[in-house]
Amino acid sequence: MGMIGNIGVIGAGQMGAGIAHVCALAGHDIVLCDINEDALDAALGKIEKNMGRQVAKGHITEEAARTAHARIKTTTDYAAFAACGLVIEAATEKEAVKVSIFEKLNGHLNAEAFIATNTSSLSITRLAAITDRPARFIGLHFMNPVPVMKLVELIRGIQTSDETYAMAMDLVKRLGKTPAVSEDFPGFIVNRLLLPMINEAVYALYEGVGSVAAIDTAMHLGANHPMGPLQLADFIGLDTCLSIMRVLHDELADTKYRPCPLLVKYVEAGWLGRKTGRGFYDYETTPPQPTR
Repeated sequence: MGMIGNIGVIGAGQMGAGIAHVCALAGHDIVLCDINEDALDAALGKIEKNMGRQVAKGHITEEAARTAHARIKTTTDYAAFAACGLVIEAATEKEAVKVSIFEKLNGHLNAEAFIATNTSSLSITRLAAITDRPARFIGLHFMNPVPVMKLVELIRGIQTSDETYAMAMDLVKRLGKTPAVSEDFPGFIVNRLLLPMINEAVYALYEGVGSVAAIDTAMHLGANHPMGPLQLADFIGLDTCLSIMRVLHDELADTKYRPCPLLVKYVEAGWLGRKTGRGFYDYETTPPQPTR
């Protein structure tokens, strides 16, 4: 169990559900918290389905899945975190939302508890400073989908203690993941490299260099990427892509990170990718058809 015992997860979206899933399989009792009861029910259903998929592939036994699913309790009340040794925040990638969560969390944790954030681009140092325990705060950036992806980025803030770092490293390894340690700079490693590539693909589309299909086929078959950059953007969510590009642009103040106007347009239209049924592809059709 390592040194942390029970784990709290804040946010029952795709990332929070995935984090609860892998932590429960590793033997931790989980408190999954969200402001929305429906989101919690949906998360439990999604976790059950994803564990079922792992059973079907022979990755885990049916008993392991059943036991792990039973370890996950849901709540809308932060008081439930009192017995947790670690709370992982996995809410939406908006700094104001995360700030209000950390302000609310103060006072609900025991003195020894650690806090981690799953932010994909925001300053760990700045978020840590909001909490009542900056030395016990760290970035644990899981990749989507969490049960499948092997990497977790580990990011120390300037205040993060060696004890907190050791706890996080131990947890990542016990979850069967591989850590990559990043300094606390905007976008860390993965998004600092990945998002400008996606943004450049949108520019290539915007400037008429190639069609959606041509750009994705070129990178899929020419660079051996598992999927093209525009298809990947739809999978991540175009709103998330845009918010990360804005963080890179604002905080590094370099024009090379300027979000493509076409990406902004799609987000303004509410075409956010798979989750809304339309982005660079239309997901109402089978197979999905490019939207331009």
